Amino acid sequence: MAKKKTPNNLAHEILPYQKKRISTFREEPVNNQGFILLSLSKRLQQEIMSKLNDKEIVELIDYLDPDEATDLLQSVDVKRRKKLLKKLGKEIKEKVEFLLKFDPRTAAGMMNLDYIEVNKNTTFEQLSKIIQKHEKKTGKFPTTLVVDEGFLIGELPLHVLAIAKRKEQISKYLKKITSIKYDKDESEIVAIFKKYRHSKVVVLDKDESILGIIYSDDILKLIEKQSTNTLGDFAGVSKEEEIFDSALIKVKYRYKWLILNLATGFLAASVVALFQETISAFVLLAVYMPIIAGMGGNAGTQALAVMVRGIALNKIELKTGLRVIKQEVIAGIINGILTGILIALVAIIFNQSYLLGLVAGVAMVTNLGIAGLFGSTVPLIMKKFGKDPATSATIFITTATDLFGFFTFLGLATIIL
Repeated sequence: MAKKKTPNNLAHEILPYQKKRISTFREEPVNNQGFILLSLSKRLQQEIMSKLNDKEIVELIDYLDPDEATDLLQSVDVKRRKKLLKKLGKEIKEKVEFLLKFDPRTAAGMMNLDYIEVNKNTTFEQLSKIIQKHEKKTGKFPTTLVVDEGFLIGELPLHVLAIAKRKEQISKYLKKITSIKYDKDESEIVAIFKKYRHSKVVVLDKDESILGIIYSDDILKLIEKQSTNTLGDFAGVSKEEEIFDSALIKVKYRYKWLILNLATGFLAASVVALFQETISAFVLLAVYMPIIAGMGGNAGTQALAVMVRGIALNKIELKTGLRVIKQEVIAGIINGILTGILIALVAIIFNQSYLLGLVAGVAMVTNLGIAGLFGSTVPLIMKKFGKDPATSATIFITTATDLFGFFTFLGLATIIL
């Protein structure tokens, strides 16, 4: 028996064929098309939807939840979005228009409307009718949120419906549920889920009224997206670049970072040029220069990885980061002493030069201390200025360790050797 294709499998079939993407996409059943689009990057969503007519988009949206439909409509320009909204069914149109009011990177922008809101004095008999009405309208079994005078007081667990008496009030069976304000950003939402480990979180408005609900599967997608983006950011690769893109598109997304890297490389080379006479007089220095610079770059990246993780989990920010920065510098210096002793021994044993060993060892300690300093402060500074703390931070950290590493090593060599 042939294996059933999932939206992700179908998306992988569409990706490689740039010239045939639209025709390949149109061959898929309309009930799958929306889910395929949702599994693609924003750039590919925009590319495909720009080539579909309004009727095709409206038809595929009919098979999606309001929050999923909202995600897709955010990929088209405002003028066309308004045209498409007019052609949607009344119920989904109202929900999508409501969701489009919010920033997609906030709790309200991520929330789902698949829930019902009932008073604590509601009986199970009354609740049953409300659930049936919702299920008939949406085709889905809703989460039951319970309020008292309009304020959230808990959730009614699903299993209770099977054991409670019809005339009983639901209030005695409530369980607590975590809530979050509508304007909290993605990192705060992830932190809430990790802290409380609930399968859902309620989104509240300014006045504490219920706006919607966020489910764990949406959070898992967000965490996966953040992990992928961070990996790309470390490498200087755009999050919109796809694996099957043409060579020219790949160049478009990468060349700026490579040029920046080239510029910083020349900056480091200019430091080396200041010590040409020293290098000419003692050629062995050229052997140890890349070792010291490389060790500094690796140590800086280690500190960077720890800081980015802490920032992502809301554990640290610039004003509270002094203690962490201090610990990273100390750790760098200790690691520098350990590796500095090793490189000094190599210089003494293989090059019969105690002075070269001293210079290399001291330079290693200095450079790894600097690596700890820049590796911990650069991501905090970028976050403070509203930038992604992982975005090509390795370029700046590597530049700092190269500059200071070369300057310390060659400067000491000029004085001592």
